Amino acid sequence: MFKLGSNSIKNLAGVDSRLVETVTLAITISPIDFGIPSTGGLRSEADQAQLFKDGVSKASGKEGSRSYHQSGKAVDLYAYVDGKASWDKAHLTIIATSMLQAAAQLGYPLKWGGLWKSWQDMPHYEIKD
Repeated sequence: MFKLGSNSIKNLAGVDSRLVETVTLAITISPIDFGIPSTGGLRSEADQAQLFKDGVSKASGKEGSRSYHQSGKAVDLYAYVDGKASWDKAHLTIIATSMLQAAAQLGYPLKWGGLWKSWQDMPHYEIKD
């Protein structure tokens, strides 16, 4: 059974408590270890704008194109395999099953970016009210 590391816990600061609870449960049931990158939790407008400029995000961070990360309603995850971060689609899909299972158990409305039709954002999860 895996558990979140101190950096991942720090990177969840300001994230919606339902997402934190989902991530915390998911890591205990996931067959693959995972973590939260430094930009994977709550983001300022400036942080979001930089990720948009770098081509990492589709949301500019400005009004009308805000990211769920800016309100703490989104989190990104990476797989941790063989001692290093992995963004491999197969690894992220396995983690997604654990995240979706955890959210269902907790009764939280979780959406996974890997299921989006317009473009897939495999590391991304957001909570809807």
